Amino acid sequence: MEFRDNQAIYLQIAEYICERILLKQWKIGDKIASVRELAVQLEVNPNTVVRTYEFLHQKEIIFTKRGMGFFVSDEAEDKVLAFRKDEFLGNELPVFFKNVHLLGLDFDFIKEKYEAFKTANF
Repeated sequence: MEFRDNQAIYLQIAEYICERILLKQWKIGDKIASVRELAVQLEVNPNTVVRTYEFLHQKEIIFTKRGMGFFVSDEAEDKVLAFRKDEFLGNELPVFFKNVHLLGLDFDFIKEKYEAFKTANF
């Protein structure tokens, strides 16, 4: 995984996990990788993964079963959607609108590009 400089690594790992949940690669009730497994897989310090798991646990996206590990919560999809929508609307959309304005882009053009993106990627 390539990490960006503009955001804490633990939040980028949280995004990675949330994407897996939204793409249904990790389903409700699925056991997720242990701290050590994910740290090795992503080539990060295990403490970073612990911080990620604590963050996701606080958001009720994952839960622990004592002695068994971490699992995707029943409400994970709804919690992820709510969290990601808030982040997008508060942080990314204003930057997007600013760039649309500065570049003089037309929303019909953007819609066309969006539809092409969806076709190519989903």
